[in-house]
Amino acid sequence: MSKKKDELNQRDTIDHTQDAPLRTNHGLPISDDEHDLTAGERGPTLMQDFHFREKMTHFDHERIPERVVHARGFGVHGEFELYESLEKYTKAKFLTEPGKKTPTFTRFSTVAGNRGHSDTARDTRGFATKFYTEEGNFDLVGNNMPVFFIHDAVKFPDVVHAVKPEQHNEIPQATAAHDTFWDWYSQNTESAHMVMWLMSDRAIPRSYRMMEGFGVHTFRLVNAEGKAHFIKFHWKPKLGTHQLIWDESQMVMGKDPDFHRKDIWENIEMGNYPEFELGLQIIPEEDEFKFDFDVLDPTKLWPEEDIPVQLVGKMTFNRNVDYYFGETEQVAFHPGHIVPGIDFTNDPLLQGRLFSYTDTQLNRFNGPNFQQIPINRPMCPFSNNQRDGFNQMYIHKGPTAHHKNRMNNNQPAPLPPEQGGYEHYPETVEGKIGQKRPTQSFDDHFSQAKMFLNSLSEHEKQHLFDAYSFEIGKCKSMDVKNNAVAVLNKIDRGLAEYVAGKIGATVPEQVEASTYDKKSPALGIDHTTSSLETRTVMVITMPDIAEETLKETKDKLEEKGLQVSFVSDKIHKIGETQLDETFDTVHCVLFDAVIALKGEEPLPAEAAENLEIAFKHKKAIGFGGENIFDMLSFSQDDKGVNDIEKNLDGFLEDVKGHRVWDR
Repeated sequence: MSKKKDELNQRDTIDHTQDAPLRTNHGLPISDDEHDLTAGERGPTLMQDFHFREKMTHFDHERIPERVVHARGFGVHGEFELYESLEKYTKAKFLTEPGKKTPTFTRFSTVAGNRGHSDTARDTRGFATKFYTEEGNFDLVGNNMPVFFIHDAVKFPDVVHAVKPEQHNEIPQATAAHDTFWDWYSQNTESAHMVMWLMSDRAIPRSYRMMEGFGVHTFRLVNAEGKAHFIKFHWKPKLGTHQLIWDESQMVMGKDPDFHRKDIWENIEMGNYPEFELGLQIIPEEDEFKFDFDVLDPTKLWPEEDIPVQLVGKMTFNRNVDYYFGETEQVAFHPGHIVPGIDFTNDPLLQGRLFSYTDTQLNRFNGPNFQQIPINRPMCPFSNNQRDGFNQMYIHKGPTAHHKNRMNNNQPAPLPPEQGGYEHYPETVEGKIGQKRPTQSFDDHFSQAKMFLNSLSEHEKQHLFDAYSFEIGKCKSMDVKNNAVAVLNKIDRGLAEYVAGKIGATVPEQVEASTYDKKSPALGIDHTTSSLETRTVMVITMPDIAEETLKETKDKLEEKGLQVSFVSDKIHKIGETQLDETFDTVHCVLFDAVIALKGEEPLPAEAAENLEIAFKHKKAIGFGGENIFDMLSFSQDDKGVNDIEKNLDGFLEDVKGHRVWDR
């Protein structure tokens, strides 16, 4: 990790925290940065004011094109440590030397919205990681969902155009809840499985630290003997997979649009380093056709109960960026950035992405030299015959830039595979040129969508049913609504009837629902890892509470790994204890649990509001003091409501469980 940090710091970092004279970009010291150069005290600004021209010109050109998708992102540095050698499957060095630590940079993102939208929109989340290996950069460019909307990359512009704000009025932002998306969905039913994930709780994660990551595509691992295996990549969060509630998510958008960004930034700053384990699903090539799904279909997943996820290493995020634009905004990922021992497959969507990612970076960076930006550079030495172009950063010594050459002893020279040079897997390919997917499994659009639904707990199903009702219900066209419900009818009759009843649509008379009855418990998040670590608690505090009570409460909670904020009607001290926030600056939707400490004074209306909403969102609630429920619609007898003086353990258990779903 320190190697990449040292490399970035050595030549490419300007430390603006140190005392230094103000200079132009050309090094000239400046004596005045507040006034334009004018002809007389009241005269016009002069063009010879080079400092004004340089400063204003730079400002006018500070923005670069935002990403078409994944525009809003947040990046963190980390390192990956391998548990045990995978040389049986791959010759990639960072995957064959146990204990080896590889620097990483990860960018989390939403997909549909622009850079300025809120973190908690219902959306897929990007989860892209750059491994700075000794053999070059390997980019694992994934999402927090294991499948995608389409088989073939040629349809990617269509799905993006459909989900983006509508063409005629640029409304709505960062949501699929509008006509063009659901019109596209109803006419492209291969998206049925992915949209199940999008309507599930997976689309509104509690935190970037509490969501899974998936490579989506099928890749190959190739070992030193040339034997290949099909694989899928997974990231498993050590804190478990947890979600928001949709009503809560919408409130967070207004209360704190940077909720996810701040959560991971602040925890890294506090030393609470998030950890994710890298998992692999592995299928021998000879078993390619032994399943009821096509292993190359990006709209299908591999059930973990059939192909277990093997945990092979751990990534730890241990450093925030120093400069958002220079690192997070300028990082350029590409699924084609691979190393020896990792190769592609004929996954059709992957093949298209291999073109698209380079093409879009050329647009964003106005040329091919984006890989020379510090965050994109490999750590290993590199040399080739690429030259010139916009923003060329290097001084290339020597007269040659061609291959083969005698003038420079044919340097830089290709490296034979046995010495580490990359060699593509010699796959046998048969068939005729055509544009039709011949396999039956590619045409099965509904079995795995039904399997996903089968695998959810009751409250997860209800959330999904309500999400479909909200999203399709926002459409204006009754034809779009009816067509969308007709697709749901092919997945599950109960789902179609529920949504139609909510939005006034018509259910087809004929029952066409999939009869696929398989379940995959790994798809639900009801049985995920639970932990108190880094959970946040809003402690509502009345002015007449004893300081000893505050200290005792905070000590007991922090001892268990919880983060405590004292909240009152105004910031003041109780004894020597400083309260942290007011009801104006924070809200219960920004916390995992709420405690109310009441003295003799009546409970303020703002406190009652926060408690009612926390109760509605099924959060753990603790209390201390008398008559706290006089203004509330619930009581201490309700589930998930605990007297922390008598039953602190019960409160902690409810916090650990994330929500009190059976309330």
